[in-house]
Amino acid sequence: MDFIQGFNRDQLQILSFDTMVKQDSWARIVDLFVEILPLKDLGFKDVPASEGRPPFHPSDMLKLYLYGYKSQLRSSRKLAHATQVNIEVIWLLKGLSPSARKIAYFRKDNAKAFKQAFRYFVVLLKDMDLIDGETIAIDSFKIRAQNSLKNNFNQKKIDRHIDYIDNKINGYQQQLEQEDDIDELEKINTKIEYQNTKKQKYQSIEKELKDTGQSQVSLNDPDARSVILHRNVVNVGYCVQAGCDGKHNLFINNDTGTVNDTHALSPMALDAKKLLGLETMNVITDKGYTTGKHIDICSKNGITTYSSPKDHSSQHNGLFDMQIFKYNKEKDDYTCPANEILATNGAVYNKGKHKVKHYKNRQACKTCTLSEQCTKNKNGRFIERSIYQEALEENQKRVEENPDYYRLRQQITEHQFGTLKRQWGFTFTLMKGKENVLSEVNLMMTVYNLRRLMSIFSVDELKNKLRELAFDFFKIFGLNQAVLATFFAQKEIKVRGGR
Repeated sequence: MDFIQGFNRDQLQILSFDTMVKQDSWARIVDLFVEILPLKDLGFKDVPASEGRPPFHPSDMLKLYLYGYKSQLRSSRKLAHATQVNIEVIWLLKGLSPSARKIAYFRKDNAKAFKQAFRYFVVLLKDMDLIDGETIAIDSFKIRAQNSLKNNFNQKKIDRHIDYIDNKINGYQQQLEQEDDIDELEKINTKIEYQNTKKQKYQSIEKELKDTGQSQVSLNDPDARSVILHRNVVNVGYCVQAGCDGKHNLFINNDTGTVNDTHALSPMALDAKKLLGLETMNVITDKGYTTGKHIDICSKNGITTYSSPKDHSSQHNGLFDMQIFKYNKEKDDYTCPANEILATNGAVYNKGKHKVKHYKNRQACKTCTLSEQCTKNKNGRFIERSIYQEALEENQKRVEENPDYYRLRQQITEHQFGTLKRQWGFTFTLMKGKENVLSEVNLMMTVYNLRRLMSIFSVDELKNKLRELAFDFFKIFGLNQAVLATFFAQKEIKVRGGR
């Protein structure tokens, strides 16, 4: 029977690597994109080679990372292996094969540069009219850190470990009182000494926890925190905030901070507004971002929020609900169901992390016939009102009046997260520390935006647009015009030569 035959491996072949890489290859887009970046002005550092040899150019290393992160080649060893066996990577790096160590150090030493490159790309996209900043959706996703749960501690967990050790020590001490054999006594003392060593370890962790003032401490990665990944599955990781533009669903900014979204709204929105150079914009978020303080900050800075309203925190205990009480904005008081006025003394009180005013009328409550239906407090009913309540109510009104507009949130953000996590395997970080973790986030988001352009334009259109707009955007970093002209001319020659 005849079969399809391959070529003769012993036959000498004359090959051109350029013909082995398709014109619409991801490697060609990466090559062109990196060639138009002002790498030195973005802060990228050279990668030293072996002693006595010239360093590797940062453009070659950046190309390797951008290619690898889309192809699920994130570890330095996998990338180093790809430089030897992957035809596209060999073409991309022109046969260079840096070691895994040098590849790893490039990522570690250029965390700030990765961020600058991503933000530079975002501004470039705005100039290409692919980002308009009219509607920004902010959401978050969680990734695992290089820190296990057993190396993450809070006060409750420390107390549990110390109590367990104390019980073990008490048990050993009781055995000492009953034991006469010298060898057994030595074994028990050794066990007690071991338990005391463990106790000292947890006490030192407890001291670190108190000194830092944090609610938890991680031993391997100090910036990592215990977070709920999904369906109440808890792991140690990072909550990555991401802003996406509504026009073409492109990433515009990112950050990582606390374990939830409560205090991320205004920092993310203000950062996006500043980066895009906007006077006004709309921001859509889910319920986790609905915090009066941050909505108020946004409204005062020309940012209109559409943040899903939270249910009121008042208890449903059969008594008069707070919503029944009518607020008078001009007089800053409430009218109760008995038509009495509940006034405030104007003082602002701290309730946890919230600031509230108290409204009450003790005199009227003493003789009120509806008191049994209103409160169980012997001093009468009082109402707590957030100082940002007006901003919350205005936000709620906007969402309720524009339900279709609010529903755009999922369309703008969810697909990107699915691509990053499901298709490209970005469910965990290889780095430690917030800044280094964000270097991976910025790499991933740069890759996503660049890959998204290949869907918006044809490959040839994309190449031409990148080439046309690169020169104009070098001005953003305040570079000298003569230097820019020379720099761009050199890059343009390289790009054309590569084609």
